[in-house]
Amino acid sequence: MPELPEVEVVRAGLAPAVTGARIAAADVLDERALTRHDRTSGAFETLVTGARIDAAVRRGKFLWLPIGAERAIVGHLGMSGQILLRTPDHPGDDRHARIRLHLEHPEHGELRVDFVDQRTFGSLAVDRLVPTIDGEVAGFSADVTGEWARAIPTQVAHIARDPLDPAFSDAGFVAALARRSSGVKRVLLDQGVISGIGNIYADESLWAVRMHPEQQASSISARRSRELLAAVREVLAKALAEGGTSFDAQYVNVNGASGYFVHSLNAYGRAGLPCPRCGTPMVREPFMNRSSHRCPRCQRQRAPRRAAAAGA
Repeated sequence: MPELPEVEVVRAGLAPAVTGARIAAADVLDERALTRHDRTSGAFETLVTGARIDAAVRRGKFLWLPIGAERAIVGHLGMSGQILLRTPDHPGDDRHARIRLHLEHPEHGELRVDFVDQRTFGSLAVDRLVPTIDGEVAGFSADVTGEWARAIPTQVAHIARDPLDPAFSDAGFVAALARRSSGVKRVLLDQGVISGIGNIYADESLWAVRMHPEQQASSISARRSRELLAAVREVLAKALAEGGTSFDAQYVNVNGASGYFVHSLNAYGRAGLPCPRCGTPMVREPFMNRSSHRCPRCQRQRAPRRAAAAGA
């Protein structure tokens, strides 16, 4: 599933092409791509046709295009969703195309945005914008001056801020870890605590700080929690610089190009290969219907401090 870097790469590619554009028409080619759309609010095509796109905004793994102060087109890529920029004359025979937006931009002329999804787990929807709880800018965007800037789609309002968000609370993250008895990787994947991190970047961040994915979160000191957060930011920033992680043709930017962070992975997908740090063969272990990848030597599980003291 695309994580923060992959979605941010898409947002950054869309922003200059769609900001200020008018949606001349919309084609819904597959109703399954509207699973998150509330049809009682109106037909998707009717709600978006004629609207002006004000920006491209992201929080965590969610992307939205404000169309005025009260509504936005919300996109979630699911497992295999892609948002691709096309010229108007681009062949329209892509069997995985689900929704098309035909745009008229004052500078770029006519454009087309195709929502393509092989597995149909992703979706687009028109959603209401509501004020952010903390009154801060809702998500990352090149422009934060519009009347929509401190409003967030209702479908995204429950998602925590991501670690690259200027309004993210470091202290809040450290406190959240201290309250959790579950493994630290589960907390990293909890989008209500910290958004944008999935399996790939959780494994990479934990490897960077030599932390076992099942280490009890509340057993981690505040200092180590801050080290983990710094590693998360470093890993995400590097992945962004390299265009995200592409294992196959599904994870691409708006022009269809793949990212290169797959060549920089230290943990994820490296089972049986030597740890880049100590040379010990990496292992792959079951985790929440997926897998964790770690070094059995560098990332040993530590006994909680209380338990260790009791056994001394």
